[in-house]
Amino acid sequence: MTNATIQEIEGIDDYWGPAFRSVYEGEGGHEAFVQQLDERIKQHDKEIEKLCNFYYQGFIDSIRELLQVRSHAEELHAEISNVDSNVKDTTESLCSRADELIRARRVELNIAATIEKMELCLPLLTTYSKLKTQVDAKRYYPALKTLEQLEHVLLPRVGPYNWCAQISADIPRLRQAIRDASMADLRDFLENIRKLSPQVGTMALKQTQDMLGRSLANIVKNKKDSMLGVSGKDNSGAQCPHELVDFSPLHRCLHIHTVLGAKNDFIQYYRAQRKQQARLVLIPATGNLHDSIQGMKSYLSAVLGFFILEEHLLTTGAGLVSKDWLLDTWSMSVTKVASTLRTSTSLITDPTLMLSIKHQIMLFINTIKCYGLPTDPLPLLLQEMAEHYTEVLMQRWVGVFRDILDNASFLPIEVENQEEYDGVMDTFPYDGDELETQPFPRKFPFSAMVPAVYVQVKEFIYAWLKYSAGLGLGGGRRAAAARHSASLLLSRSFTGCLSALFRRPLPLMQLVQIIVDTQYLEDATSFLYEFISNITGSELVTTQAAGSMFQSARDDAEQQICNNLEKKVDEFLDLENYDWLLVEPTGQASAFVTDMLSYLSGVLTSLEQLPERARVAAVRAATNRIATRLRNLLLEPGVRQVSAGALHQLDLDVIQCEQFAAGEPVPGLREGELLEHFAALRQLLDLITGWDWSSYLHDVGIEGGKYALVTPRDAATLLEKLKEAEQKSSVFSVLKKNERDRRKLLDTVLKQLKQLQNQDG
Repeated sequence: MTNATIQEIEGIDDYWGPAFRSVYEGEGGHEAFVQQLDERIKQHDKEIEKLCNFYYQGFIDSIRELLQVRSHAEELHAEISNVDSNVKDTTESLCSRADELIRARRVELNIAATIEKMELCLPLLTTYSKLKTQVDAKRYYPALKTLEQLEHVLLPRVGPYNWCAQISADIPRLRQAIRDASMADLRDFLENIRKLSPQVGTMALKQTQDMLGRSLANIVKNKKDSMLGVSGKDNSGAQCPHELVDFSPLHRCLHIHTVLGAKNDFIQYYRAQRKQQARLVLIPATGNLHDSIQGMKSYLSAVLGFFILEEHLLTTGAGLVSKDWLLDTWSMSVTKVASTLRTSTSLITDPTLMLSIKHQIMLFINTIKCYGLPTDPLPLLLQEMAEHYTEVLMQRWVGVFRDILDNASFLPIEVENQEEYDGVMDTFPYDGDELETQPFPRKFPFSAMVPAVYVQVKEFIYAWLKYSAGLGLGGGRRAAAARHSASLLLSRSFTGCLSALFRRPLPLMQLVQIIVDTQYLEDATSFLYEFISNITGSELVTTQAAGSMFQSARDDAEQQICNNLEKKVDEFLDLENYDWLLVEPTGQASAFVTDMLSYLSGVLTSLEQLPERARVAAVRAATNRIATRLRNLLLEPGVRQVSAGALHQLDLDVIQCEQFAAGEPVPGLREGELLEHFAALRQLLDLITGWDWSSYLHDVGIEGGKYALVTPRDAATLLEKLKEAEQKSSVFSVLKKNERDRRKLLDTVLKQLKQLQNQDG
């Protein structure tokens, strides 16, 4: 086993572990192995010694050769040392040059690397410089594109340098600066279009006016002028209203915010600012639009220009303005515009200014239609303005009518020759067949006021039709409105002027002439309606009932005629004082009564031109006034005594008046109508003069009695006055028996009348 182990060790050069394990684990232990190993060493020593002895001579020869080589080696060493020192001297300079070359090559490499890096950095720096230049030149949209290239392309390519970090840190600031600068440009743009909006609106209104005024002749003339080179238009100028405004700043701002990712915020900001500007535009700059047409033009031009620009942006603004937003803003604005115009026009008192404003509003409406915006409620405003325009015209014509009435003589027109006659016939439609056969001078039944008013009414119709032109009304509607306005002018304005005229006292004949004149004016309304129909080209329609237009004025005139007659009656009665203690009557009516009735007869005859109703009213008023005054004279508290003679004289006067009344001085009276005014006075006089107290006391309080109109108070008052007169006349005389009986009866009746009076009270 030991021999096998030793053989195994000899045969294996690198891994002896199993052999050593077998030595330590084998039988006999390692002592035997050591012993065997020593023997094996000795055996190998013997073999080595044998081998050395075999090769010893060769070894000696080798040693001798080696000793010979020693001298050669020393020579060689000397030579090598010499060569080495030479090489060493030579290589030292070479090494220094090599080091220099290495350093130069290193520098060259560094320069190349630097050039390479600089080539990478140079576009970045150039772009950054370009960015600064663009920002300074306010070319913000290209600057923003450059900024994006700088941030996303060039900076990542260069690498992490400090100056790159500074540029990277500067990019947000530059982006914010560009955004702020674009917003500043937007604000400048908004301010600019606010200033230019009136010019845009003015140009649009002018173009609309030119378009509405086009005719074939104008088109041919303009074409000829353009061919001859005399056209007044500058071809290089703006052809459309929106071309007056440079929208490039707005589009740049939109593009910038689109790149910045803030397009929606920009749109909302723009709309909010424009809506705020719209509210400012809707506030008149002048404050009082009713002062002049220029203020109204400026206001409408500013509003119109605002929405023309917004409508242009609707199609070109890349979403800046939407249809819904535009219609919503316009709806809000047009309502405010209508309200402002309504308030301003309601204060206008100049019809010429009203016409100019109406023209401007019509141009405004037509221009708005051209841009596709709804016009409501502006047409309704024009209708309301038409009503106010009518009121303004009527107010102006009130002054005209007042001048005519103040200067009128209210005398029938008298012409001396055919020329004057034709002049009247040309101004007023009068059927003058009767006058044609009469010699000159000829007299018309109406005064100069009638043709003057007729001419002014036609002028009013002309003025009113000027406003209605262009409103889109048909001929029938225009004619109906014109007839209504003319009727209002006559029935309200002119009638009002007549009523104002009647507030001052007028001579009776002037009042009569005024009533006659109003009748002729009323009859002429049919010719006015025909005149309106001819102008408007509509069917002739009569809307005013005959005899009703000036009825209130005639009522006032008739009332003043009645008042004049009553005053005249008062004058007759006031100038003559009754002798209430007259002993015997004269046997005939008093002279003043006869004169008064004669005067009334003459006046009633002069009223033949008046309608029957007016004459009946006049005679009623006069007779009623006579009866009332005579009764009041008899019962007046200031008259304390009335004699029987005075009572009989009054009875004669009343009889004279009753004869006048019974004669029916004017036609149209009911039979006995005027006598009814004297009935109460007649019954009182019959009762006192006839001394029929038994019948009176029996029928008192019974309707239809003989003395039903005599009150106990009136009877007692008159009896007391008779009693006072009789007592005064019989103070110094002795009463006869029948007189004493009469006195006693008087006292008894008076006592009963007072009892009845107390019962009535």
